[in-house]
Amino acid sequence: MTEAETKLWQYLRNRKFHNLKFLRQHPVIYQITNQNPNYYIADFYCSEKKVIVELDGKIHDFQKEKDEFRDSILTGMGIRILRLKNEETDDIFVTLGKIKEFIFGNG
Repeated sequence: MTEAETKLWQYLRNRKFHNLKFLRQHPVIYQITNQNPNYYIADFYCSEKKVIVELDGKIHDFQKEKDEFRDSILTGMGIRILRLKNEETDDIFVTLGKIKEFIFGNG
């Protein structure tokens, strides 16, 4: 895991975040071909809310089309994706607020 992922994981693990179960580096299978699963690895996945939280480093500046294609497949499966930049974890409480808002909205 990156430094940013390690930092965020400390707040998401063991149901610390609103009692939601998050898995890190979790494979999400989107297709099976000849008994072989095709999958994407989610940085953080909450199956209870069908939410993926992705922390993007600089490399993602150069692979926007690839990320958009991946996201379209996953959203087609009913999974919502929140993409944050690694730097956003510098203020972890703002980041956690963004995740809370994304999952629960204004309610």
